[in-house]
Amino acid sequence: MSEPGLRERKKQRMYRVVSDIAVRLFLEKGFDAVSVAEVAAAAEISKPTLFRYFPAKEDLVLHRIADHEGEAARVVRAAQEPPVAALRRHFLEGLDREDPVTGLNGHPDVLAFHALLYGTPSLVARAHGHQERSEAALADALGGDLDARLAAGQIMAVLRVLALENWRRIAAGEAVAQVRPDAVAAARRAFGRLAEAMPPHLRDRAPADTR
Repeated sequence: MSEPGLRERKKQRMYRVVSDIAVRLFLEKGFDAVSVAEVAAAAEISKPTLFRYFPAKEDLVLHRIADHEGEAARVVRAAQEPPVAALRRHFLEGLDREDPVTGLNGHPDVLAFHALLYGTPSLVARAHGHQERSEAALADALGGDLDARLAAGQIMAVLRVLALENWRRIAAGEAVAQVRPDAVAAARRAFGRLAEAMPPHLRDRAPADTR
């Protein structure tokens, strides 16, 4: 894959800068207390320009997790092992490196961001769309039939619940080192049960389509 050109790099930089400014304001004052006009002024751009990049106010926050949309599908498509095994390995590797998406991260900025995300109803609702698109992409990677859609729903639910449990414990004051063994054990147990529940053609084979 070729490197993005200058124009695309500038566009991505704009996304990142404006999102960072917005998140900082939301953390300082609260999501509902900050207007889009205030974000645009802080970023030194016009409201129409801001809306060209972020169609909804919630997108200013969700840009932080946009890269993870479809991640499970990408893992499955790239793997040379059964889908559940590949996703289990990927999640456990995420725990090892304290990837924020696993919930096992105690950095104050990460905890504050998750508190903003999970504590704001409109953001939770918008994030549900992110979850649905990720689930649909995973179902397609698993074959696209009813079995694949059922499997994708179960897998995405497990990923979400595992991450939420880790974040809630750390947000409540537990240290990452204290949560880690339970997080690893819970992930192994959950993915083991997932594997048992999968139809044989999803449990035992590596994906044929590695687009």
